[in-house]
Amino acid sequence: MDSRSVSEVAHPSPVGSTASVPKGKLLLPASCEPPLPNTPRKQLVWIVFGGTGHMGRSLVKCALARGDLVTDVGRTFETTPEEMANQHDDQNCLGLLCDVRARQSVSQVVERTLDHFGRIDVVANCSGYGVIGACEDQDEHEIRNQFETNFMGTLHIIQATLPYFRQQNGGRYLIFSSTSGALGVPGLGPYCATKYAVEGLIEAMLYEIDSFNIKATLVEPGLVRRDEPDSQANPLPTWGHFLIKPASEAYGHSTSPALHAKRMVQWLGDRQPTSAVKCAELVWQLAHCSYPPLRLVLGSYAIESIRDRLRSVTEELEDWKHLNYPAAPEEGGSGGAVADKDKDREKEKEKEKNEKDDVDDTGDSTVEVMDIGT
Repeated sequence: MDSRSVSEVAHPSPVGSTASVPKGKLLLPASCEPPLPNTPRKQLVWIVFGGTGHMGRSLVKCALARGDLVTDVGRTFETTPEEMANQHDDQNCLGLLCDVRARQSVSQVVERTLDHFGRIDVVANCSGYGVIGACEDQDEHEIRNQFETNFMGTLHIIQATLPYFRQQNGGRYLIFSSTSGALGVPGLGPYCATKYAVEGLIEAMLYEIDSFNIKATLVEPGLVRRDEPDSQANPLPTWGHFLIKPASEAYGHSTSPALHAKRMVQWLGDRQPTSAVKCAELVWQLAHCSYPPLRLVLGSYAIESIRDRLRSVTEELEDWKHLNYPAAPEEGGSGGAVADKDKDREKEKEKEKNEKDDVDDTGDSTVEVMDIGT
């Protein structure tokens, strides 16, 4: 193992307090206790799955530039072991190939990392696969492959590394999800289903691993600009690999909602508010901060889309909440006794409220209001 893997590095960092960072620098909020510039910090060992996608590559480059050690994991059918080993030409980087759909393949990556670096501190999963097309047009193989890659792949990664994290009483998961894990996108139905599944898995697991000092964050990028020379020639979403499937006759009209995802890919180059490099910087801060959030939503598109989704759900709950209360009983019906009990219960609540108000009016009470930011 490289002796620096457990040392502390103190070279300049682009993160820290707002007082010491240039105006406009993207930072995690102070409540997370992100790493400060020019201060010692522990050198972390990363495994980055999906390191050949340009979101994954940006994250690997960011971690290496800041002195961390990285196992960069590419897809087995995408490149050769020799090319993967030399992708970054950095002694702090170990390049490996893996098929996240196969549990044994993931386990081998974990074992190789431990043999090479001696420890693991951060596991980031940037891998992903999706088919763009109407739900009806996607066959069983395509749908299963999306679940095997996005959901089962994430599960394989967690189950292969969680025992080690428990043993060392600490670790960090950075799982790339998507705005598609928070709202349904026409033309990405099965892909959305896989991301919803990942979101539910991580949110439930968060409670299970808290006592082991293990943290997990879902990274939800919106439209992210590619920062590489081929970005205009190949404007695909940054966090995964997508197949655009030709639409059947029923969904082939230019105004069909099922073509929304295809249209989104076509104008990605003009409407991306956030760069992959900036996203990588924030994700790197997540690994080094003390109190990471459950979700990190990146980009104005993601924030606006999820906010609209939450507003829609809230409005729908308000519109239909009356169905949760018993209807007024019909005259002479059997619901009279239930209604009388409900009225008595309401009267008791009103009486208790009035008594409390009387106490508050006579007592010397002080209310402290705190504005807690994120």
